[in-house]
Amino acid sequence: MKDTSGASPISETARTASLRAALLDHYDRFARELPWRRDTDPYRVLVSEIMLQQTRVETVTGYYDPWLARFPTLDALALADEDEVLKAWEGLGYYRRARNLHRAARVVREERGGEIPDSYDELRSLPGIGEYTAGAIASISFGAVVPAVDGNVKRVLSRLFDEADPKPAWLRRRATELVDPERPGDWNQALMELGATVCTPRAPRCDACPWTVECRARAAGTQRDRPAKSAKRPVPTADIGVVVVHANGRLFLQKRPPEGLLAGMWAFPEADGVTASEARALVRDLGMEPAGSVARLEVVRHRFTHLEARYHPWSIEVAARSASEDPRCVWVDPTDPGERALPRAQQKVLTSWLREHRESS
Repeated sequence: MKDTSGASPISETARTASLRAALLDHYDRFARELPWRRDTDPYRVLVSEIMLQQTRVETVTGYYDPWLARFPTLDALALADEDEVLKAWEGLGYYRRARNLHRAARVVREERGGEIPDSYDELRSLPGIGEYTAGAIASISFGAVVPAVDGNVKRVLSRLFDEADPKPAWLRRRATELVDPERPGDWNQALMELGATVCTPRAPRCDACPWTVECRARAAGTQRDRPAKSAKRPVPTADIGVVVVHANGRLFLQKRPPEGLLAGMWAFPEADGVTASEARALVRDLGMEPAGSVARLEVVRHRFTHLEARYHPWSIEVAARSASEDPRCVWVDPTDPGERALPRAQQKVLTSWLREHRESS
């Protein structure tokens, strides 16, 4: 339909410029003070972006500075032992991220002379770095004019353009068109910040948004429905028997295989089932003989991304500690496992054992 109002329609170029100016002004005034925004050093940005994957900002703030105190440079991280790395990550979850970060540091040190690559494509070749992380590092540390699309950005763009089902190709195109060529790093952070603090999933604060007038979903009244919710797949459950083997005040731990669930972490041995007889059978398979108390501990529930786990722990005392030469098997002080990272569910089992042990002693 021909416009007969006499007003000249705003060009797409002018609209994009207006969107950029409004968002960056909002970011300059309201951006949160976060520790990783103090420095655009590539290693520090890499650490923060890997930590922030699937983890809330509030959680990461408690880990970022201690991590840098322990591993202040990429070389320091590359030269560290995996157990030390996983211990520093303990509590952040999704431990594959820590192992990938460690591997990436080693690749950069050994194959790239210690210099983190400055291009998006080269960053993508490093372990654990996907499209979003590569875009964030390239733009924030090196000023590359590339987008960084995470869940927050997907939601913001879906609402801005009132797109119910934004596909990856559509998101990349829209995000690329909008990146501010003068401040690409600030732009990507501003867009993520908008989604995290204003354009939130359930209660968008449209009155505080710099794009209220431009937002097509806001105009249509569909902002709470964008993007459309996808049907959630049911998460399978698993019952897992674990045994806290103890002797003379020490606990037995095993290092898990390098691949699979909780790869490379230290944990209590897992039985083939959840009954007392199956727990005793495991102890005998380990070359030890139950010789004292056998107690059921409280069930521990833990949600993984793809699995709802119910751990059924047993506490079994043995007469003497086995003298295994396998470095993947150790006896530890229950109050101080040293540089051995325990997954969160295993920490809950340990807490339960300590409580039971104190009450029975």
